[in-house]
Amino acid sequence: MATKVVDAAGEPIPTSSVLMSAAKHIEIKCKPENVEFLKCKKKDPNPEKCLDKGRQATRCALGVLKDLYQRCKDPMEAYVGCMYYHTNEFDLCRKEQQAFEKACPLD
Repeated sequence: MATKVVDAAGEPIPTSSVLMSAAKHIEIKCKPENVEFLKCKKKDPNPEKCLDKGRQATRCALGVLKDLYQRCKDPMEAYVGCMYYHTNEFDLCRKEQQAFEKACPLD
């Protein structure tokens, strides 16, 4: 695989293929954080005002990636690798997506 999900320390590397592969999980698990961040941005477009909400959303997404990797390492690596190879084209990675979602079902 030409891309890695985590670094040597086990921390998630949020590349586009990793984020696209985990998007459904992040959407479900981090919805409150993302909604609060978007509300903040809508209320005040000054980026400084929403840094804390942005950090919370980022922390949540990274936590989801780390959890998924720990629970579903092999299917996640296969799915991420396929997405990387096929430039994030979901249609070309359905087999890997199904295996990943079977191993780590959406809650």
